[in-house]
Amino acid sequence: MKLSDQVVLITGATGQIGRALVTDLASDAQRVLAVDLAAGPAHGQPVPDNVAGYTCDLADHVAVERLAASLADNEPAVTVVVNCAGRIHSEPAVKLLSDGRGHHEPDSWRDTIAANLDTTFNVGVCFAEQMVRGRRPGVIVNISSVAAAGNAGQSAYSAAKAAVNALTVTWAKELGGHGIRCVAVAPGFMDTETTRTSLSEKHIDRWVKTTPLRRMGTIDDVTSAVRFAIENDFYSGRVIELDGGLRL
Repeated sequence: MKLSDQVVLITGATGQIGRALVTDLASDAQRVLAVDLAAGPAHGQPVPDNVAGYTCDLADHVAVERLAASLADNEPAVTVVVNCAGRIHSEPAVKLLSDGRGHHEPDSWRDTIAANLDTTFNVGVCFAEQMVRGRRPGVIVNISSVAAAGNAGQSAYSAAKAAVNALTVTWAKELGGHGIRCVAVAPGFMDTETTRTSLSEKHIDRWVKTTPLRRMGTIDDVTSAVRFAIENDFYSGRVIELDGGLRL
C-alpha cells in the first residue's frame, strides 16, 4: 500500500504516540484525520496542511457513527485507520483498604475497557463498513500492548488489550476477502511521558534490566512499526510485538 495515496484516520491523536503518528504519517500520506476527545492533534505544534483535527467521544458508538457519516460527506474516503486511543490503568484485583474496599473498582474496570476496547471496536467497525460498502481496500492498525499477555496489577488494561489482539485476528479473517487488512502493534515499555510520570525510576530501571535489549522503546520504534503495517500488503492478522524481547 503506497502511503501517498492513502487517507489516514488516527485516533488518540493528542497523546504522545498519537501526535508522533500524525506528524510521521502526514509527511507522506494524502491526508490525515486526527481524532480525539480534546481539540487539536499537535498540542500547539505547527499542523501540516494535509492534517485536519476532529473531536469525538470514541467510546460512544452513536458519536462514532455520526463522525464517520460526517467525514464521508466532507473528507476524502478513509483507507487507513490507526486505533491509538486508549489509556493505561493500574489497579490490583484485590486491595484491602481501610475504607472497606477490597477489590478492583467496577467503575475503573468499565472506564478502562471503554477507553481501550470500546473505542477500537467502535471506530473499526464503522470505518470498515465504509470501506466494504465503497469496495475500497484498506488497513486497520490497532495499538495494543505487551500487557495483553497478562500483567500483574493491570486486570482491566490487560484484558482490554488481549481483546484488541483477538479483534485484530478476527477482523483480518472477516475482512480479508474485501481487501481489508488488520494488524496490531503491541509496544512494550516505551520511553514516553506517560511511562515517566506513572513509574518511578526504580521501576523503570527494573523493567529495562528485564528487557533483553536493555532499553525502553522509542516513539520512532512505534511509528516505524505502524508504517510497516500500513505499507506491507501481505501482512495481516498478526500482532507486531514491539517489546525488545520482553516477556511478562
